[in-house]
Amino acid sequence: MSSILSIQHISKSYGPIQALKDVSFDVPEGCVFGILGPNGSGKTTMLGIVLDVLLADVGNYSWYGGMEHSTARKQIGALLETPNFYHYLSAFDNLEINAAIKQRGHDDRDQVLKQVGLYERKDSKFQTFSLGMKQRLAIGAALLGNPKILVLDEPTNGLDPAGIAEIRELIRQLNKQGITIIIASHMLDEIEKVCTHVAILKKGTLLLHGPVDEVLLSEDQVEVRADNTAQLQQALEAMPGIKKIKLNDNTLQLTCDATVTTAQVNAYCTGMGITLSHLLLRKKSLETKFMELTNQ
Repeated sequence: MSSILSIQHISKSYGPIQALKDVSFDVPEGCVFGILGPNGSGKTTMLGIVLDVLLADVGNYSWYGGMEHSTARKQIGALLETPNFYHYLSAFDNLEINAAIKQRGHDDRDQVLKQVGLYERKDSKFQTFSLGMKQRLAIGAALLGNPKILVLDEPTNGLDPAGIAEIRELIRQLNKQGITIIIASHMLDEIEKVCTHVAILKKGTLLLHGPVDEVLLSEDQVEVRADNTAQLQQALEAMPGIKKIKLNDNTLQLTCDATVTTAQVNAYCTGMGITLSHLLLRKKSLETKFMELTNQ
């Protein structure tokens, strides 16, 4: 899978505050890429830089392997903040104004309204729309001009559960149509459910990046106890597949390879002459993994 965006060693400061610190990662073409991090982690600054809204202090980026930024920008639809729609105008007329401002996409309005599921409400006034519908129309405005890339900053922010579900499904559908989508979000759940790849930022520093199922891989833990804790720990330190052992109130918490099962741990201990008084598999949620990464 080729890269559609390559970010190389980007740093950006606002006075004494360093928003980004030597950040590098690639966005594969055709993916849904999430830039994930708590508020203040540098997500919006990163989007502003790659969209030529902000200048990086150090580093560079390239679209399509080095395409001129002005040319690449014509293939990118962006939603960094909700457009100033007129409440008393219809969805169709609001898109006409947005197309005139962008100087492209005037003939795309029907197609765009179909893409975001608002064609049947094309003549309805904006003020009659729900929050989810308003956000879908905002994404529709970003789709004018038939972009190959869509950049969204916190697309579900402020929406109720129904609105969030609408936007998530829309993102999936747009990606199936061949659009590469880049999303900045502080919500792990959003990234987990719609993204194929992710980069995790904390205070401007890139912690991890790659496919979601690898970066946010949940590591289960096995809890064990026996009469002789020291003997048990010494035995388990030699067991293949045990990556880490942590002692907590006479209970050993084992971080294991995905191939290690509780049955194997029990059999191993029995073979070493140790009878376990406690054996429990404790599932680690993705939320816990994210909190650990960002020290929340």
